[in-house]
Amino acid sequence: MTTQPDTSTGTSTGIGTSTNTGSAGTSRGSGHAWGPPASTPPPEQAPSAVAAPGAGEPEQPFFRRAWRGRPEDPRWVRPAFLGLLLATTVLYLYGLSASGYANSFYSAAVQAGSQSWKAFFFGSLDSANAITVDKPPASLWPMALSVRIFGLSSWAILVPEVLMGVATVGVLYAAVRRRFSPAAGLIAGAVLALTPVAALMFRFNNPDAMLALLMTVTVYCVIRGLEDGRTKWLLWAGVAVGLAFLAKTLQAFLILPPLAVLYAVCAPVTVRKRFAQLGLSAVAMVVAGGWWVAIVELWPASSRPYIGGSQNNSFLELTFGYNGLGRINGDETGSVGGGGGGGTGMWGETGWNRMFNSEIGSQISWLLPAALILLVAGIVLTWKAKRTDLVRGSFLAWGGALLMTTLVFSYMAGIFHQYYTVALAPYIAAVVGMGATVLWEERGKVWASLTLAGSVTAAAVWGYVLLNRTSDYLPWLKWLVLVGGLAGALGLIFAGRLGRRLALVAVGLSFVASVAGPTAYTLSTVNTGHTGSIVTAGPAGASMMGGRGGGPGGGGMRGGFPGGGQNQQNGNGTTQNGQQGGGMGQPPTGGTGGFPGQNQQGNGNTQGGQNQQGGMPGGAMGEGGMGGGGGAGGLLNGATVSSAARTLLSKNAEDYTWAAAAVGSQNSASYQLATGKPVMAIGGFNGTDPSPTLAQFKKYVTDGKIHYFISGGGMGGGMGGGADGGGSSGTTSSSSGISSWVTANFKKVTVGSATFYDLTQPTSSS
Repeated sequence: MTTQPDTSTGTSTGIGTSTNTGSAGTSRGSGHAWGPPASTPPPEQAPSAVAAPGAGEPEQPFFRRAWRGRPEDPRWVRPAFLGLLLATTVLYLYGLSASGYANSFYSAAVQAGSQSWKAFFFGSLDSANAITVDKPPASLWPMALSVRIFGLSSWAILVPEVLMGVATVGVLYAAVRRRFSPAAGLIAGAVLALTPVAALMFRFNNPDAMLALLMTVTVYCVIRGLEDGRTKWLLWAGVAVGLAFLAKTLQAFLILPPLAVLYAVCAPVTVRKRFAQLGLSAVAMVVAGGWWVAIVELWPASSRPYIGGSQNNSFLELTFGYNGLGRINGDETGSVGGGGGGGTGMWGETGWNRMFNSEIGSQISWLLPAALILLVAGIVLTWKAKRTDLVRGSFLAWGGALLMTTLVFSYMAGIFHQYYTVALAPYIAAVVGMGATVLWEERGKVWASLTLAGSVTAAAVWGYVLLNRTSDYLPWLKWLVLVGGLAGALGLIFAGRLGRRLALVAVGLSFVASVAGPTAYTLSTVNTGHTGSIVTAGPAGASMMGGRGGGPGGGGMRGGFPGGGQNQQNGNGTTQNGQQGGGMGQPPTGGTGGFPGQNQQGNGNTQGGQNQQGGMPGGAMGEGGMGGGGGAGGLLNGATVSSAARTLLSKNAEDYTWAAAAVGSQNSASYQLATGKPVMAIGGFNGTDPSPTLAQFKKYVTDGKIHYFISGGGMGGGMGGGADGGGSSGTTSSSSGISSWVTANFKKVTVGSATFYDLTQPTSSS
């Protein structure tokens, strides 16, 4: 298939089509034969000198314009884009409620925020504001507003995450299509939507969905700024980064160095103005992200919740310690262990190949080799262009964000989980969309056609490798991917000499082979419920920590936990313990998510993970978690709450500030979500935060503010975990002292397999 410019209309036809300024075939503002013109005039043109589209014609109705899109576009463009958004929405909404409350840690905070505006502002775990989550609260706000409007349910919590995913696809399309072509935008959007880890996190309630959306918006705004040098786009980029900071702290800053350098060098304004604009952007970032931090730091600690995850009740300490530099060097409070350069630790191997190994590869890396090839090709193709060339600027913006984030993820020695890699998905998708269409337009050059074929070959071969790691899952697919990809690549080499139909066949075969693997894993992901703190995409065994499998509901930490056995959660909410050791129980709403192991979801009953490689020590976690106070139950997933336990905790709950208190946030969250009443999380997520102290807890009990103490949960000073699976530092926390004091001085109440202590009924000995 060949693409010839139509000099009568100024419009090319074919894949990667572009709107040109005339028969010369150069795109306005780009200087290349591909890519549409910017919708804004060059800076040297006054806006009044450019006639508005359709001037002198009656304005079309809004819906007609929305369906038709740009007048210069072929008629298929806007319907195709709207179809992409609709397909993404349907895909991400499919079976959404199977995940129940997903990560009950964040769901409890969402519930609290829907009941109390103070809890909403601070991101408290309960509406009585005992302690916050260990992240800023921005990612909780859309979900809390949804629950406040529609009531507490799985859909009310997770639909806002789905909408963020669809919005990310839309922003990515707009960014890529603006400088390149509709085909480039559609390819980028489809690749993003079909990335397994994206399908996982845009259906889950961790902060990563909002982070990915805002990072995509940031790159879009920077590219818009590169078009005409308008300050407003740098300001909006700063605002987006600031809001991203309020979603997941310092991870929002990873892409700032390459973007700042790019703008400082390539913006179409004077050097002085470039640096002034970057300074204003930094101010906008600080204001957008710093207002909340300033309020929290200045607010009297006695009248706000404790900052979860910190050791000194300080958000700044949390930001630069546990959630900041500690994630890079592994020396954070709350970490079980780090990797070290090229080494192996609790959170997996570090090194240049980390994104490709058995722990991470199936989540994100399907098209990463192809993206790297296309990135290099795009830069080579535009190497001699002028400084302000927008096509090269786009490659550098998306490629710089991709390389910087990949580099940090590959070598960070602290807490790292597979789902973090969703941040890479928009960057990979953008580079693939841009690079593929640019090389297609240049396919008449031998090196361009060979490079395009090489990228398809890389995608097919790597797809075969990843699919072969789960050899029992669709065993025929890996061969179709390999053979189809190689055949498509061969056709691309000779595409310039083939007829139109054969060229289209080669293109279609190449695309299908490239995305078949991630599509299969994405479909597996949306067909499975995911719960707990550590979740992975794809079929069972697709992501293996240290050679040990993580099921579809959640991956495992390196080496798992000793023990083993099987849990079965019955339809009535009870849990049947395994015969050997035990696995993790399920949240109140059911769903899958054993740790680690494989789960199968059925009608009425949920089969928990059979942990052949490892499980939590001791008995299975049923109601209230495992063991006595400070035990390990509920660390990475919620407890199962029976109707009898709900009835017990709900009785006269309005007479108390907290219906109950429990060690560890996952344990407390389960009871709070089940009863709708505030439950205090002693020690934060893993039970090791120094809140409350034993003296404070005793005063709460004396003042009649807490009704019950729930036995089990957290780690109480042993090995623990953060909100996203991080562990404790191994120091003794106040939770163990509280646990000992309660068990020695108050009446024990047993409901099924759960144990409670009535804090209004002291024992005779006390």
